[in-house]
Order: sequence, then C-alpha cells, then structure tokens
Amino acid sequence: MNVFLAELLGTALIILLGNGVVAGVVLKGTKNENAGWIVITFGWALAVTFGVYAAGKISGAHLNPAVTVALAATGQWSEQFTPETLPLYISAQMLGAFLGASLVWLFYYPHFKLTEDTEAKRAVFCTAPAVRNTAFNFISEFLATFVLLFGLSAIGANQFADGLNPIVVGALILALGISLGGTTGYAMSPARDLSPRIAHAILPISGKGHSDWSYAWIPVVAPILGGIAGAFTHQLLF
Repeated sequence: MNVFLAELLGTALIILLGNGVVAGVVLKGTKNENAGWIVITFGWALAVTFGVYAAGKISGAHLNPAVTVALAATGQWSEQFTPETLPLYISAQMLGAFLGASLVWLFYYPHFKLTEDTEAKRAVFCTAPAVRNTAFNFISEFLATFVLLFGLSAIGANQFADGLNPIVVGALILALGISLGGTTGYAMSPARDLSPRIAHAILPISGKGHSDWSYAWIPVVAPILGGIAGAFTHQLLF
C-alpha cells in the first residue's frame, strides 16, 4: 500500500505542477499567460524533480508506466518492484495522473470559463503534435522516451551526493523538453497523456472541444516501445 500511495501521489504531484504550468501559460487571465515554451519546460522539469523527491525512497519513483515497463523488460527488479507489484505501479500511476489533472481543472476553473480556444483547453490535459504526421509523431515520442530511459539508466549507474539524483533527473527532463519537446509536447508517458485525456473527456469543462482520440494511441504506444529500447540499449552497451 505504501508503494501504491507513493506512485499515486508522486504522479499526481507531477501532473498537478506540470499540467498546471501549461494551464497558466495557455489559459486566459492568468498571471503567467503567454509566458511561453521555456516556462513550460522548466515547470515540467521542476514537477518531475519534486515528484521523484516525494516518492523516491518508498517506491523508487517510477511515476511513468513507460519506466515501469522498461525496468520490467530489462529485469531491473528491486525489493519494492517485483513482478507481483508491476500492476500496482501502473494502476497507481494512471490513477495519480487522473487525480492531478482533475486538480488542475479545479484550480484553474474560472480561467477555463474565460478561455474560448478549445485546443488550448485540451492542451492543459494532454499532448498534440505541432505538425500532424503519424509516422514522425511516433518517431518523436519513441526517440524522446528512448533518451529518457537511456538517460535514467545512465544516471542510475553514476554516484551522486545523497539526495542529488532527483535534481539530475529534472535536468534530463528539462533537456528533453527544450530539445525534443517541440514536435509533440514530449509526453513520454502513457499516464501523463492518457489519464488526463480521459479527465478532459469526462470532466464538465466549460466549452471544451473533442479529446482528439485519433492521436491518443501515439503517446501510449511510442513511449512504451521507446522506453524499452532505451533501457535495453544502455544495458547492452554498459
């Protein structure tokens, strides 16, 4: 139960802060309206940093089904993370992401009413491609998550001062957002995209449009495959 709660609350914190910064930038009438992509990437990096701090000592802070599946595929089990607890990790991550997205909607409730752009409202919850091209959108998410898992594996293989690892992970997320996030929004996690997309679909959001389900499979499938490939590649090389 402690592992379940750590993954649930850690993921919820990431989505609350990460989708929260998106809401602040794209919704009308906020103090940070139109602050831009750099603010979003820094916000997401800090969100992941504090999510990892919150859950790390209890669950190992996967906070992402792509991470969990990649670690399972490469046999990187631990005292907390076993084949029996794998479904527990993923269910906690999915529920936590839904909770975090719902809290963002509640927090910014008046601003959703002020905003007419339905795509901006959906962007608070889930990703969308800058240029819609199925093959290249898939490649973007695959490669970004490949780098994520390769990078996490490299971070885990190095010695840092006690408590520094989450900051280094946050720096990796910042690098991914600035360098590889501009094409699809660097979901890199089925929980980060699918659960908030479901929240967008079912919450009574003022004036919302469709939830873009035709695109939804890409930020689910591509991160899982890219994450497995990244973890395997690091294991083979090092």
